[in-house]
Amino acid sequence: MPIELKMPALSPTMEEGTLSKWLVKEGDAVKSGDLLAEIETDKATMEFEAIDEGTIEKLVVAEGSEGVKVGAVIAIIKGEDEGDAPAPKAEPKKEEAPKEAPKADAPKAEEPKAESKPAPAPTASSGDRVKASPLARRLAADAGIDLAQVSGSGPNGRIVKADLDGAPKGSAKLAEAPKGEAKPSEAPKAEAAKTAPAQAASGAGNPDIPHEEVKLSGMRKTIARRLTESMQQSPHIYLTVDIVLDPLLKLRGELNKSLESRGVKLSVNDMLIKALAIALMEVPDCNVSFAGDTLIKYKRADISIAVAIPGGLITPIVTGADTKSLSAIATEAKDLAARAKEGKLAPNEYQGGTASISNMGMFGIKHFTAVINPPQAMILAVGSGEKRPHVVGDELTVATLLTVTGSFDHRAIDGAVGAELMAAFKRLVENPLGMLA
Repeated sequence: MPIELKMPALSPTMEEGTLSKWLVKEGDAVKSGDLLAEIETDKATMEFEAIDEGTIEKLVVAEGSEGVKVGAVIAIIKGEDEGDAPAPKAEPKKEEAPKEAPKADAPKAEEPKAESKPAPAPTASSGDRVKASPLARRLAADAGIDLAQVSGSGPNGRIVKADLDGAPKGSAKLAEAPKGEAKPSEAPKAEAAKTAPAQAASGAGNPDIPHEEVKLSGMRKTIARRLTESMQQSPHIYLTVDIVLDPLLKLRGELNKSLESRGVKLSVNDMLIKALAIALMEVPDCNVSFAGDTLIKYKRADISIAVAIPGGLITPIVTGADTKSLSAIATEAKDLAARAKEGKLAPNEYQGGTASISNMGMFGIKHFTAVINPPQAMILAVGSGEKRPHVVGDELTVATLLTVTGSFDHRAIDGAVGAELMAAFKRLVENPLGMLA
């Protein structure tokens, strides 16, 4: 009996995905562990491996198909130990779905009958074949200009307002009069009304300006949805501190010299991850998630680190960062970031986390605020360290200062509690030896 390959659930939240690319073709022999396809989830593009052995009999879902539901049959494998007789018997069964397609098409065949009743249909269809901006269509309708007689100078031959100057007027109205339409100008107006919302939804403010529309990936759609929900549902409160970075930079240099033989190099961000994790243990009321009528308090600090990847953002997690050494955090963070950019993270490596850190210092950004990554209740936004005037006591000095802003979900974390966390984080960074104890 043929084996049905179904769209896998590559993450706990995955309901559908995009079959980005087939890595096999019909007739190929496969065995357990062979890569069959690349599937784009709401988080990343992942590889789908074969579990059974056999021959690819049919690719049911074409590559590039979006919105493929979890559990839907995407391919059929003919088992190597199966005889040839059962397979042909199974084929008609699988082809029953296409046979249903004509049934679904039957009502479509009746549609032309319904369309043939109203007389205005041919006029509307003829207007649809002319490329023109909504403004040009409206002006042409008001002036009775036949757009079919006008040459367009806009992108791809689109007719714009300027093309209507000098065009013969009245021809469109005369052409419509014999058809007995009582309101000849309503069709262009209705057409413009339909076109305007579509252009507004697509984000094209002015279709006459050269542009292109880029289809959103599943990841970008998820990012847009989740961050919109975060801003709408989580009341953000922002707390900012300036931190003297020189002590941490000095310790980092000394540690990197001692770690050279092990091939480990600490980054400033690695040490900030550790500082945030320890601060969350010191102020446990910030290491929480809001869950409606309950508050979830975590017993360890799993820090999500924001990593920019082509087409979006992903947050791999350094688990138990409060108990790991700086060298272990550096090694793990480097590996996670590399595999994130290759789309090779497992779901458990980017889903969860108790708090996040987003560092844009490498881009020269001095200060910014970050959107909380739900269901977490806080995220730290780190800017770039820079030399600035700094007052110590009554003396003016120069120090390397770092501006850090914490975004807190006010439903779960009060301002005073968030301030405690920011104070603890500042103390740890300015006295970094405490992170090694």
